[in-house]
Amino acid sequence: MRKYLIVFIFFTVCSFVSAQMTVSGILDTSVAVQAGAGDSPAFSSGFEEYANLRFQARLRERGIIYGAINFIAASGSYAAAIQPMAFLGENFIAAIELERLYFRLNGEHTDFDAGLFRLPFGYGQVWGSSDFLNPKNPLKPDARPRAVLGAAFSWYPIDDLKILGFYAAPRDPFSHEGSLFGISLDRHWEKVSIQTLYSYELPKTGSAYGIHRAGLSVKADLIAGFVMDTLYTYNHAAGTKLDGLSFSFGADYSFFDGNLIVLVEYLYNGKSSSTALGYGGSFFNNHYLYTGFTWRINDFANINIGLICGFNDVSFTPVISFNNDLFQGATLTITAQVPLDRDLFHGDGRRGELGPLRPDTLQPHSPETGVLIGRFGSYFSSTVKIRLRF
Repeated sequence: MRKYLIVFIFFTVCSFVSAQMTVSGILDTSVAVQAGAGDSPAFSSGFEEYANLRFQARLRERGIIYGAINFIAASGSYAAAIQPMAFLGENFIAAIELERLYFRLNGEHTDFDAGLFRLPFGYGQVWGSSDFLNPKNPLKPDARPRAVLGAAFSWYPIDDLKILGFYAAPRDPFSHEGSLFGISLDRHWEKVSIQTLYSYELPKTGSAYGIHRAGLSVKADLIAGFVMDTLYTYNHAAGTKLDGLSFSFGADYSFFDGNLIVLVEYLYNGKSSSTALGYGGSFFNNHYLYTGFTWRINDFANINIGLICGFNDVSFTPVISFNNDLFQGATLTITAQVPLDRDLFHGDGRRGELGPLRPDTLQPHSPETGVLIGRFGSYFSSTVKIRLRF
């Protein structure tokens, strides 16, 4: 009932604010299949209907209200992902999710944003070390970027220079500890862009002196495109050293008049860094490499082949995707992933993080007893999605 109330209030507010409200969005129809490993079913499938509805309403000449709501209906393997916030139908479960809700006030050289909105940082294309509020995961290329509840003040003292001060509420919405403040600076030249970042997270359980984060991201368009993205996280209470560092470096280059694009990006992932599992990220080991090839078949279709490698435990996940514009506003996307590691070929028990069945330390455990709940993974997974834009 509360989810419906949120939608009703949002529509009502926007209707009173402006008669010139614009609406746009996407509608995704997805079907997934998976060959399970360990305790997962030998074969599973899922069906999902997902709509992202976006709203925009102007406040005279100086302000804009933005909003976005997700509507989801799912069954099978998709159902588990939305189960905590869902209500049951006859053969599906459904959910409504508030994705964005914020306003922006525009000045001559300033902007002020407040509400539920995205606060992205860094130029990294694959790993997103500086993007500590929502780091990327190349294993989930279609993941929907999450928003944070906060505020941001932007100042543009000269062209191509932006100074941003920001605030984000604690990660735990029921907590009064762990609010976050920070500042970033973006400077752009003809071929080079630089962003510096500092943030301080107020003390909470596990960080009695607070958490400091300092980052640097550089993008250069030279003979090839180069990106360096790094963030160091320091927690005095945890005795952070090199394990607080997340560092990535990559390059991309196009061949055959831009029909083939090659992207390579390396990640060093410290155990307590922004990209680490349990600290906002998704990765457990130290050294990773992403290699991607995008081939433009014609003006309407392309194929992408990416290989994600974990060097510490010798594990790999190839990710293959095919995209085709069926007609204006409609796109067909087919993706497939095939996790690989040494145990798959030799049966020696040396399972890898990116393999079909990850090590027991990365499997779900009971929060009360710490006992391993089960071993879940997949030998193969594939998704077919049709996206309609309106």
